[in-house]
Formats: sequence, C-alpha cells, structure tokens
Amino acid sequence: MRRPLALAGTTLLFAMLFVTAALAQEAPPVSEDVKLPPERNPGEEVIQRRPGQSEPLQFFPPPVDPRQVPAPSAVTPRETLPVPDRWRIMQGLGYQHPWYDPYNQNVLKGDLPISKGSDWFLSFGAVSDTLLEARRLPTPVPPQASTRPGSTDVFGQGKQSTFSETLIVSASLIKGDTTFRPPDLELRFTPAFNINRSRAQEDRVLFADPSKGDTRDDSHVAVQEAFADVHLRNVSPRYDFDSIRVGIQPFTSDFRGFVFQDVPFGVRLFGTRDNNRWQYNLGWFRRIEKDTNSGLNDVGKGLRDDDTFVANAYRQDFPVLGFTSQATVIVNRNGEGNGQHYDNNGFLVRPASVGDERPHNYRVTYLGYNGDGHFGRLNMSLSLYAALGSDDHNPIAGRPQDIRAGFAAAEVSRDYSWVRVRLNALLQSGDKDPFDGKATGFDAIFENPQFAGADSSFWIRQAVPLVGGGGVTLSGRNGVLASLRSSKDEGQSNFVNPGLMLLGGGADFDLTPQWRLISNISYLQFQNTEVLGVLRNQAPPSRSIGWDVSAGVQWRPFMSQNMVLNASAAMLLPGEGLKQLYDESQRGPQYSILCNLLLSF
Repeated sequence: MRRPLALAGTTLLFAMLFVTAALAQEAPPVSEDVKLPPERNPGEEVIQRRPGQSEPLQFFPPPVDPRQVPAPSAVTPRETLPVPDRWRIMQGLGYQHPWYDPYNQNVLKGDLPISKGSDWFLSFGAVSDTLLEARRLPTPVPPQASTRPGSTDVFGQGKQSTFSETLIVSASLIKGDTTFRPPDLELRFTPAFNINRSRAQEDRVLFADPSKGDTRDDSHVAVQEAFADVHLRNVSPRYDFDSIRVGIQPFTSDFRGFVFQDVPFGVRLFGTRDNNRWQYNLGWFRRIEKDTNSGLNDVGKGLRDDDTFVANAYRQDFPVLGFTSQATVIVNRNGEGNGQHYDNNGFLVRPASVGDERPHNYRVTYLGYNGDGHFGRLNMSLSLYAALGSDDHNPIAGRPQDIRAGFAAAEVSRDYSWVRVRLNALLQSGDKDPFDGKATGFDAIFENPQFAGADSSFWIRQAVPLVGGGGVTLSGRNGVLASLRSSKDEGQSNFVNPGLMLLGGGADFDLTPQWRLISNISYLQFQNTEVLGVLRNQAPPSRSIGWDVSAGVQWRPFMSQNMVLNASAAMLLPGEGLKQLYDESQRGPQYSILCNLLLSF
C-alpha cells in the first residue's frame, strides 16, 4: 500500500510543478494605471539590471562600414580648408555685407584687416552735429550806438539765435590683434568742419565793432585729434599694460568733467595693473587756442602758454563692489601775463576786461578725489577738490593773491524700472573780500560738466553776462561755475568770484526704447556777492539767483547712437539777487531752446 501512495504523491508533485511553469509563461494581468515598457526590436540585446539606483544609459555607435568610410592613415596628409585669417570665416561661409553697413563686418569699422594675412586695421567714423538754438539773455545797449534809435535804456533786447553745423571725421590706423590685448600701435587723425550763423537784436553783441551789425556768418576747419598711441609692454599674463600717447588727444580729469576736459596737445603715459583693477595716468598737456565762434581747436594760432600736469589713479571696486575711486593731482601753470589777446570778434579776453585789466600769471594745484558707481541700489557720483596756489596780480583785486578754494559735487540716483530719479548738490567756494590778498573763489581749468541737466539747463548751457560789470560772464557757456571769466574757451581762470550753491533734482523717463523724457529743476544762489557789488559799484546784491527749470526729450529711432535727436527748453526764474542785477521789469523771462541732431557712422 505504501508504494502506490508514494508513486501517487510523486505524480501529483510533478503535475503541480508543470502547471506552475505553464502559468509563468503567460503574461500577468496589468492594471490600467500601470504603463508597459516600449516594445523591443527583434534582436535587441536585453540588459538585466539589479533593482535600486540605476546607471546612465551608454551609447555605442554602430560599426563602421569600411566600404563607405576609409580608415585613417598615418602617412596621408590631413586635408584642411585654407582660411586667410580668422576674421574672414564668415565670408568663407558666404556672408557678404556692403561697405556702408556699420552693423556687420566692415573693413572701414576695424572688423577686418586691411589686407589678407595682415594685422593692420582701419577704423573710420563720421559724426554730423547739427544745432539750432534760440535764447533770451540779459543784453546791454551798445555804448557807441543803439540798434533802436531813441533807446536810452541800460538793458536792450535780449533775443538771440544760433545755427551751427559740424562734421567730425575720424580715421584710426591700428596694428595688432586687439581682441585680447591693447593694440601695438594706433595712429588717429580727426578733423572737424564747422559753419555757423548767429543773430542778435542788439549791435555789439556779436562783434566789438557795432558797425558790423547784428548778424554773423562764420566757418572754421579744426584738428580735434592727431596722435600716436604706442604700446610699450605687457606686465601680466592678463594683458595689464603700459602705453604712451603723444599728440592732440582728448583728456578728462574726472568722471563729470568738472576741472579739465579738453583736447589739448600733450604726452600721456597710462596703463593698468591687477587685472585692470588699477588704472593710472601721468600726463603733460598744453592747451590749444580755440576758435571763438565754434569752440573747436584753432591750430593756426598755435599753443597757449598754459601747461597742465596730471597724475591720477583709479581703483575699481573700492571701497565697495561696483564703485570706482580716483585720486588725482593736477597742476596748472599759466604764463600768459606778457600781453593781451583779442578773440575773433574783437573782444578782449586775456586779461579780462574788468578791474585794472593788467596781464597776470598764476599757478594752481588741484588735489581731488572722485568716485562713481553704486552702493547697492543707489547710484552715486562724487567729486571733491581743493585748489591751492598763487596769482601774481588779479585784475579785480588789483594785487597778488594766495589761492585757497574748494569744490564739492554729488549726484545720487535710484532706478525704478523705466524711471531714474536724481538728486544733485554742488558747492563752489566764493570770495568774501576781494581785497584781502586771499582768493577763495574756486575756478576750473576748462570745465564741461555733465551734471544737473547739462545742455538742457539754462545756467549751464548759456553764458549769462554781468551787464555793467565789465566784459565777464556770471557763468560760462557749457559751464556751471560762477567764475566771472571773460571766456571759458580763451580766457584765464579767475579765483576772485562769488561762488555758487546748486541744489536740485530730476528724473529720466525711458518711455520706449526710442523715446526718453528728461526733466530737471535746480535752485541756484551765490555763496558771496561782495565781488559783484564791487564790479557793479553798488551794494552787494542778494545771494539768490533763482530756479532753473528745464525739460527735454531724446529720440533714437533705430534704438542706437547712429541717429539721436535731442530737444530741450529751459527757463531761469529769477530770484532777488538776479532781479537786483538786471531790470527784469522791462524784459521777459530768460529762456533757452535748442534742437540737436546727431548722425553717426
């Protein structure tokens, strides 16, 4: 009985194993929320992997068919496509651009070498500057004869207008691969061609000779740049360098052009250190006489006896990241005390036609700190200067002067999306006593400030004459300082002046990528008015100059600098001091309207 039972058990065990194997061959049921893996191609190798962290898939290229791709050979030379230089790779791909296209590769813009295989480049540029300006200024009645018969007033009609067209052409010949390092040599020449026409309502405004009338047409050809820039050496693997530049060249002493911004003749040694974190300048410059009516260099008149020595150093990211600090020492030596100089219109400008009109020399040292950048979200620009020196005979004081003057200016701004809000403050020290032997009124060498509205501002744009006080102006054209100079371009610095305080603000609105709206308002007052009382032979007037209100619009139709149209209007709302200096009851408000079109190639 045990053998049949054992055999039956064995048979039942094998039957159960067979049924289990058969069930294993069938696909298990799959629920609807379980995704099936993609079907495999026939013959595809299946790689079994352990459960757990997976390894990235590996790609194995298909086997090479020797009938289609020849095997490399060590003795066969490598086949390459010859390219004349790396700048013409795009041309090799079929991209061609006309010579007048400045946006793409162009030999005239320095994008390609002059010839194949060369490292000489040509950079050509042209700027057309068209200006139309109307203004109303305090204007005296001519002393010899009046434009309007029967007019016996001290103040005449003050409407004036100017049209000026300037074409500036520049050409630079550059040697060296300038992609990663400074050029080995650069030769630049920039002539300028100007024509202008001015009109005034009174005679002796445009000419010293009243018989020449109230309209002036003039033209001038100038040389604004003519220099050689030589790369002396590299001082680090990151192309920190030393270079020297000799000739007529632009130079700006600080970020905003408060003390010296000109295109004089000079020699300048400059370079960088510590991966461009340090920059330095050592220079000697001699000023060139200016053309009276265009403000451009007049090389036909030669160099002035006016030397400027400069030493400065810039440090990026100091004291905080994103802010650049500059320390500077500028020495100005003027030796033009041997004679007189009249401008092209016949007016005496050196010495100024004020006081005893005696020629004089002076020497001034400017010690300055300048900063520009941002502290967090606040943009900041800062300038501090002390002027120390001596004047051997100031015409207003009538005696030698020790110069001790100071200057401070700051601009703080904040960007809010498409709006920038600005606050401006400027302090120029003034002279309390013209006869004490101390000249404490600050003055610059040749200023061109980009501050408080600049060209759109009435006070900065226009030369406001001191009527009845001699041939000097309260503020020079394109200048902010109340320096009582005969001419910013051709005159000498004057450190016996009333000084200035400016407090204001403004906002820039980027309405679209093409349109920008600019607004500015500034309150102006003299620091001291004793010198104005001396020149006008009256009691010192009030310190209040008034409010300078301006608005402008900028249009860039191509969203680039190739075409820029600027239009602005400004008005000076007189304070008590200005009303005492000028008879405001007989004239309308002082204004300045300008339209400026810039075309660049």
